[in-house]
Amino acid sequence: MDTLDEAQWQQVRAIEALEADGIVIGGWKLGMTSGESRDALGPGFRPFGYVRHDRIYHQGDTLSWQDVTPGQIETELAIHIDEDLAGDVTPERARRCCRLAAGFELNQKRLGKDASPEARIADNLSQWGIVVGEPLAVPGDWQPEEMVVRILQGNGVVSEVAARGHVDDHFESIARLANRLQRFGRLLRAGDWVITGAFGRVPEPEPGAWTGSFSGVGDVTIQIIR
Repeated sequence: MDTLDEAQWQQVRAIEALEADGIVIGGWKLGMTSGESRDALGPGFRPFGYVRHDRIYHQGDTLSWQDVTPGQIETELAIHIDEDLAGDVTPERARRCCRLAAGFELNQKRLGKDASPEARIADNLSQWGIVVGEPLAVPGDWQPEEMVVRILQGNGVVSEVAARGHVDDHFESIARLANRLQRFGRLLRAGDWVITGAFGRVPEPEPGAWTGSFSGVGDVTIQIIR
């Protein structure tokens, strides 16, 4: 077995331990899908990470940054899964079975810069939690590569990134995730939230209101306190 897959199995065993303690898994991330991280662990290799249900925040919630630090926020499209995805999942099927929302990933930097790829996978790819906006049905003419994603602090734009050429196709990512999860004895289920790749990021954000704005999808705001 490849050592990266062995690390993924370590993460799965960590999930099982959490579930044995009553922790509910509320979603997933797919890693190495955007920007400089794309293919960083090999062409087409996309490890997954899990999202705890009790760390899913919603529009207008308040977050104590002391729980996350040292960390960062990243704008990521959040996808709500509306039905179980089992068997051979295609991007076309994924598109029919989900809704879209503006989102943030909350990363926690638990490892040093020299940590191995295997350690990063086993450590859940720095995942701590997510923030999600109101989901909407995928418009029939929606073109994800046309999306522009901004981070705003108050009313000021801190980051602006265009999707074209920056991130994997989101529905291909959902299909990849669903199929990979099945290899590790898990299933992408109705009600799960999925994040599919970072656009902008802000390390150690200052207290205040932070908004992720996704053209054609909507906005989400989280209030950070210290």
